[in-house]
Amino acid sequence: MQYDAAFFDLDGTLVDSVYDLYISINLTLSDLAFPIVSQRLVESWVGNGIDILVKRALSGDMQVSEHLDESLMNKAIAQFHKHYEEQVGQYSVPYQHVETGLAALRGMQKALITNKSRIFTEKLLDKLALTNHFELIICGDDMAKKPSPEPLLFACKKLNIEPAKAIMIGDSKSDILAAKAAGIDVIAVGYGYNQGENLADYNPQYLCDNFLDIIPVLMQR
Repeated sequence: MQYDAAFFDLDGTLVDSVYDLYISINLTLSDLAFPIVSQRLVESWVGNGIDILVKRALSGDMQVSEHLDESLMNKAIAQFHKHYEEQVGQYSVPYQHVETGLAALRGMQKALITNKSRIFTEKLLDKLALTNHFELIICGDDMAKKPSPEPLLFACKKLNIEPAKAIMIGDSKSDILAAKAAGIDVIAVGYGYNQGENLADYNPQYLCDNFLDIIPVLMQR
């Protein structure tokens, strides 16, 4: 096969998790007497890790305000962690065909590379019975987050493969930029949390609208 390993993003690629995040963000904002926000806004803010998500919620905007108080940010992040730990996986579901697709790829090495913290990642994967599909799980608090290429290159090293023999599957520009910086091909899926970006503008090797569409790409010889 052309590829020996597939690296998968989590939120927006394998799992629709935005409703859990939406509830947890609004519980946090309510705790701090901040106005609540819409699910659509929360979805547009997902993709760069929890700290940035909370700061965007406090700012009420994709652009984090430079006037946010540090003690307020720390309190909000701590509150969010508390709420999300209780909430994670309650309403999250795998996207259509994800379980079928991962099962079809059982002969290929697979790594999960997410900007989500490990405590939430492991809980979510366990609740959705997805953990056993992956030889390796790299989380946002393990090392630099995407769009840094570091977690992708680390996965190559751990799985003992060259970057040219791996492919990244993700739903955001962070996934594409990380893969390009690592010298790894990338499939961009069109159904996730793309932060309003046109992913075609970042020139991924492949664009897929359905999870099953990635299978022929990964299995090509």
